[in-house]
Amino acid sequence: MELGHVVVLAGGLSYEREVSLRSGRRVADALRALDVPVELRDADAALLDALGRDRPDVVFPVLHGAAGEDGSIRGVLELLDLPYVGARPDACRVAWDKPTAKSVVRRAGVATPRSVALPKEIFHDLGAASVLDRIVDRLGLPLFVKPTRGGSALGASVVRSAAELPAAMVGCFAYGDAALVEQYVSGTEVAVSVIERDGEPVALPAVEIVAPHGLYDYTARYDAGDTAFITPARLAPEAAAAATAAAVTAHRALGLRDLSRTDLIVDDSGEVHFLEVNVAPGMTETSLLPRAVAHAGLDLGTVCRDLLLTHLT
Repeated sequence: MELGHVVVLAGGLSYEREVSLRSGRRVADALRALDVPVELRDADAALLDALGRDRPDVVFPVLHGAAGEDGSIRGVLELLDLPYVGARPDACRVAWDKPTAKSVVRRAGVATPRSVALPKEIFHDLGAASVLDRIVDRLGLPLFVKPTRGGSALGASVVRSAAELPAAMVGCFAYGDAALVEQYVSGTEVAVSVIERDGEPVALPAVEIVAPHGLYDYTARYDAGDTAFITPARLAPEAAAAATAAAVTAHRALGLRDLSRTDLIVDDSGEVHFLEVNVAPGMTETSLLPRAVAHAGLDLGTVCRDLLLTHLT
């Protein structure tokens, strides 16, 4: 089978638009290097008419943030009966909501930091100071605060003292209406990407992330040179195997498809803690999945082409 017309979707209107455009261009260029006919399109008001006029064989969504990862755009593609790479809408909705994803993966046997998820209204209704005091009493310090939905570490911060927590919550609520506050687990931060081959999820080598000031934030993710990436991660063999198993377990438990990236912390005892999963991993020059693909001796364009081919009808 050959690919006659592929559409790569990138852009959109989320906070992660610019990153998505970079990811989309990288995927499109990698496919074109293999002579795959590719059209790079934005997710805008002209999209549906364009897809109707020139129906693609397969769509490759590389949309980050809301709509791109919450299943919305994929639901529209299903309405159009267009095949596409990646998880289906129901699975996206579960993975997109971090507290729900944590619960699913925990039930599958993977540890995850203790946490509480609260909407911003609760702080107004019950009194912010009282709620924040109870969070610290229950979970201790340090803490990690992030929006319950979203990516690229937007609105995320480490809280090392109770006095820092109010500002962290304000920063979080700038990017979402609910916050996930979890125990901060110190250790080695790794990302394990999963791609499906012959229908089976296969974990790629873990990438270790050594970020400035210990926070892998938006700047550290996308400004080359600010963060050190070590592949394979410097883990003991047992911990490396556990990280691999955790990523595959998360992929399966959440019902994902084709590709995913799971973010983990391996603590000093070697225990692996699930943080979150990404159904539309970044594909930029500094992104983690392409690094893992390269270290595994694979070609990014070939990986993307093979995933597209599995959806040809």
